[in-house]
Amino acid sequence: MLALERQKKILEFLNTDGVVSVNRLSSTLGVTEETVRRDLEKLEKQESLRRTHGGAVPVEGSTHEFSLEKRKNLNVEAKQKIAREAAKMVVDGDTIFLDASTTTFFMAKELKTRKNLTVITNSLRVVTELSGCEYIKVILVGGVLSRNQSFVGRLAEKSIEEDYFANKMFFSSKGITADVGILESNESESGIKQRMFENSNEKYYLCDNGKIGGVGFVKLASIGEIDFLITNATLDDRLKEKLAESEVEIVQISE
Repeated sequence: MLALERQKKILEFLNTDGVVSVNRLSSTLGVTEETVRRDLEKLEKQESLRRTHGGAVPVEGSTHEFSLEKRKNLNVEAKQKIAREAAKMVVDGDTIFLDASTTTFFMAKELKTRKNLTVITNSLRVVTELSGCEYIKVILVGGVLSRNQSFVGRLAEKSIEEDYFANKMFFSSKGITADVGILESNESESGIKQRMFENSNEKYYLCDNGKIGGVGFVKLASIGEIDFLITNATLDDRLKEKLAESEVEIVQISE
């Protein structure tokens, strides 16, 4: 079993049980305890879990993600640069989807001077940021308000699926790998993004360097489903090759 597959399994066990032990993972996955510890160390560096004595628990005690208040303070400068570049892709008259990621929140700040722009989002923070902009129409999909100030659930998904279409979608996720594609660690947010995927023409993935190789237990999309990757990261040869095969345009941001 490849390291990425093991780490995905670890996150799945964590999501189901709320805690994992090195001993049990070693037995279940058929690898040594030292290999498990290395996997847990890598996942902790990617902010997917928190190691404990003899095992691991989800970060924040209940989820694989940091809360919005913590995430918005991670890699801020890179996210702001990516957001500014992404905003250049938006022209007057566009209809766009923005997900509830911190990078799209920064992007919203850059869109305030656009005219005849329609923004469809599940992010309460994006709506608050763009409220009062005279020439921007903002549509907030309904649903259940999550702890990350976003609306999720079947009602929100159905609203997007049946009522809204955009010519561009801007989003982020937990991470991207050449082998699996684009990964998420929040099933509710992933469901929203998948509906946005289905109802948009062009997809722009906003990918700071912390997301390269990032592991989540939900597959959001394959690499071939996106059109643009906007990043500040130095991509390895395998990922660049996969992006090229899928005809994904890479927009490289300088550090």
